Amino acid sequence: MYLLVNILGIIVFLGIAFIFSKNKKEIKWRSVITVLVLNLVIAYCLTQFAWGRAAVEAAANGFSALVEVAYQGIAFALPNWVHVKSMDFVTSALLPILLIVPVFDILTYIGILPWIIKWVGKGLAYITGQPKFESFFAVEMMFLGNTEALAVSTLQLKQISAVRNVVIAMMSMSCVTASILGAYTQMVPGQYVLTAVPLNILNAVIVTSILMPTSVSPEEDTIAKLGSSSETAEVAVGEHPENAEEAKKEPFFSFLGDSILGAGKLILIITANVIAFVALAALIDKILGAINPSLSLEHILGIIMFPFAWLMGSDVHTTFDFAQNMGTKLVTNEFVVMGRVSSHIGSYAPHYRAQLTVFLTSFANLSTVGMIIGAFKGIVNREVNNAISKSVGYMILSGILVSLLSAGIVGLFVW
Repeated sequence: MYLLVNILGIIVFLGIAFIFSKNKKEIKWRSVITVLVLNLVIAYCLTQFAWGRAAVEAAANGFSALVEVAYQGIAFALPNWVHVKSMDFVTSALLPILLIVPVFDILTYIGILPWIIKWVGKGLAYITGQPKFESFFAVEMMFLGNTEALAVSTLQLKQISAVRNVVIAMMSMSCVTASILGAYTQMVPGQYVLTAVPLNILNAVIVTSILMPTSVSPEEDTIAKLGSSSETAEVAVGEHPENAEEAKKEPFFSFLGDSILGAGKLILIITANVIAFVALAALIDKILGAINPSLSLEHILGIIMFPFAWLMGSDVHTTFDFAQNMGTKLVTNEFVVMGRVSSHIGSYAPHYRAQLTVFLTSFANLSTVGMIIGAFKGIVNREVNNAISKSVGYMILSGILVSLLSAGIVGLFVW
């Protein structure tokens, strides 16, 4: 029965996207079905086959090993923070970012990460039939994060239509940053964190192509290369990879210093957000408690999200807990929920544990909307920015549906 409910949930989530579609007649159902099947195959392989489980476990262990190395640096500077029975949230989850971010930046500097993004994006465009830039961006944002991916795509964003910019904004709601995956794996099961990454990429394509289908002519279906001498210079994906601003490349150690400083700023931003959101949630609880002792933010969010959580295919008690965690994540951020459940998520039923982890593995929350709109303001003109600002509801809906679909799909195969 629970499996049937889970299947029904996926159908309902797709149905919600269809109901709110801006142009139902233009939806490319063949492409949508192709991507959905690909998503199911990936989820099945990563959860059911021994080699698939081994692959994600190896990747998760790789991140854990990188974090362990980071602890050596932390222990050198702050031994009393590391050599304790139980490290606090900042030390265990966030300070390792000081190593992980530079590692990924170095991979970008020497060209390995851009090469992976380019070819995976090109392959995704070929398989799915989606426009090249949208496919490229879907892969790019999963490695770089939303604001970083937008920044390196500035030339392209200035050239495409307002509608396509809105689609990119909607896709940006479902990203993660590869450099933060290590922090996630310290709090929730790493194999499901890494399973969520490709599922989110594909579901972002599915949801946006239903909510806001766009037609792109062959002449428009190109990628603007970074480092072009002219803003009108465009080439197809995969052509002239050497045009990566090699002539202007910053000296390595200057680049590395900037990367480390950027990692430090990222830690401060995350820490500030977690403190502020947890405190604000506590303040709201106090106000609600003064009105009625039985009221709380979690309780209200649980009621709102209960129908969606029920469609994940769990018993009623688990469903309400899931709904509360969903709502808290959407109005605060994923770190708040991960920090709260990290000590006991191992005791959850496998189905719930997998779905909760996948649902949490994205930046889909209200604060992300402000970050995305702010990033676009520095890139596109006022007309395009106004179109994005008017589509905030669709951005939020897109992020929620992608998270629900990813969690629902992985739940089909983990019980």
